[in-house]
Amino acid sequence: MELEAAKLLGAGLAAGMGMIGPGIGLGLIGAYMLQGISRNPDARGPMFTNMILMAGLTEAVAIYALIIAILLIFVA
Repeated sequence: MELEAAKLLGAGLAAGMGMIGPGIGLGLIGAYMLQGISRNPDARGPMFTNMILMAGLTEAVAIYALIIAILLIFVA
């Protein structure tokens, strides 16, 4: 039973640690977007496009961490 517990613990750590970074990153992206809009409201369009692109790339890291965690649960 120790092997099963280690497998689940590893999956939990992979998901948890792999999603902390993107969570912080998304918060920073939103904060700096609001700060940039408040400094220059005319640049909202290009800044919003860049924010959506960066948020998508940041979310991809979290999705990869989730996939690794699922693989550890069902394959390892």
